[in-house]
Amino acid sequence: MSGPTDSPHAAHFDAVIVGAGFAGMYMLHRLRGLGFRARVFESGTGVGGTWYWNRYPGARCDVESMEYSYQFSNDLQQQWEWSERYAAQPEILRYANHVADRFDLRRDIDFDTPIASAAFDEQFNCWRITTGTGRAVSATHCIMATGCLSSANTPKFEGLETFRGACYHTGRWPQHDVDFTGLRVGIIGTGSSAVQSIPIIAQQARHLTVFQRTPNYAVPAHNAPLAPEVQQAVKANYGDLRQRARQMRNGIAWPVTQKSALEVTREERRAEYEARWARGGLSFSGSFMDLLLNKEANDTAAEFVRDKIRAIVHDPATANLLTPKSVLSCKRLCVDIGYYETYNRPNVSLVDISALPIEMIVPEGVVVAGKTTPFDVIILATGFDAMTGALNKIDIRGIDGVPLREKWAAGPRTYLGLSSAGFPNLFTITGPGSPSVLTNMLPTIEQHVEWIADCIAHLRANQLHRIEATLPAEDAWVEKVNEIAAGTLFPTCNSWYLGANVPGKPRVFMPYIGFPPYVETCNAVAAGGYTGFALS
Repeated sequence: MSGPTDSPHAAHFDAVIVGAGFAGMYMLHRLRGLGFRARVFESGTGVGGTWYWNRYPGARCDVESMEYSYQFSNDLQQQWEWSERYAAQPEILRYANHVADRFDLRRDIDFDTPIASAAFDEQFNCWRITTGTGRAVSATHCIMATGCLSSANTPKFEGLETFRGACYHTGRWPQHDVDFTGLRVGIIGTGSSAVQSIPIIAQQARHLTVFQRTPNYAVPAHNAPLAPEVQQAVKANYGDLRQRARQMRNGIAWPVTQKSALEVTREERRAEYEARWARGGLSFSGSFMDLLLNKEANDTAAEFVRDKIRAIVHDPATANLLTPKSVLSCKRLCVDIGYYETYNRPNVSLVDISALPIEMIVPEGVVVAGKTTPFDVIILATGFDAMTGALNKIDIRGIDGVPLREKWAAGPRTYLGLSSAGFPNLFTITGPGSPSVLTNMLPTIEQHVEWIADCIAHLRANQLHRIEATLPAEDAWVEKVNEIAAGTLFPTCNSWYLGANVPGKPRVFMPYIGFPPYVETCNAVAAGGYTGFALS
């Protein structure tokens, strides 16, 4: 594809890719293999995306290592050796760097280069892109590989800037080790990053105070070193594992009991929950097929976990605070290593801020109910502005200069989670309206990358220069995403799936539920000559 002949920009590319995480790296590799000229712009100093930024103590993937990996290269998946059942952040980052080196990706990546704006030029059918460093480029296609959980959500606590000690956000952790030995530490939040980091920090700190607004369900990881014979067995039949995963709702190959929790006896239910608890990990959600469809069925699993919390935590008052009252898995189910046990330590305190929230932060510490608790360190484990935050940070303007954030003011609107009407030649990898965060992200990323690459190749082969989602197709897709979600228990609690963790963000369930039917739809759209898109 050729660029605008009289463009004042210094460089024109077939595609500009924003972000050098797993999505951006594979997108670059795929487009280069098809002979396209692509460039990646990354705000960090290295590859890895979420695993570059999230370096907090205990950061670890909740999908098992053998599945949380690329499958586009059989040589890569055969040769890479994982050390643990659930890989920790440093190992996943090493893997990302290995991939970048193996496929020589860095020569087409600009690091320390955030994107400030991207505007569609209707005259030349291209995107005008400006970096935060002031560089201007153009591209026929702009591909957002900005990640679903990459825009840190920092609450606007009054007086936060006055705090005299160190303050860290789990999603923007420093690259150096942080030593909490002998320090008084306060951590705000009890989501996944807090569940992972609290047991580690508690082992170092003089005292750790946890501020909790809403308790979360957590199931044990039972993490362990990954024995060579286990890896060899998986690698001998990797294709079968990947095929099984593709058939599962969340793209992960753990079994789902094809029965209702209500059609078996109490003893059979208990035995299944105990077996899943002993196995560890997210497979607990697959104990029965209707846990996210039927509230009565869900109650049986939720009460099982509540009983486990009460049995693990010695102090009844603390156990009661840690016991969720919501539907199990309507929020992201956490996978923990010693989380509940940590509250039995004498140097750990739990403060409930659901009824009496944090009033302010003062130079000495945190004020709740008129009482100041002094700290040397405050940690914000307050999560992310999920799915839309990273996109809305960039000034993206489509036809007639309409900003994407303005179009999405009442909630994100996409077709297939890949494109938005009024924004030609703009693709979003694992965008809102796609399965994304409800799945194993690596296969989901690969499916999106391959669909986008094939689409761009189709345009080139047919001498087409522009593709845009139609408004009717987008409206129908948004309605379908909402309709499927409404048939489940997912929207019943205030989760980040709905944007409920960000003040003022519209309450819209953002991901599409069901990986296999989604893939079938994407394939059918492409096979039909890109049904629902206008090509010109």
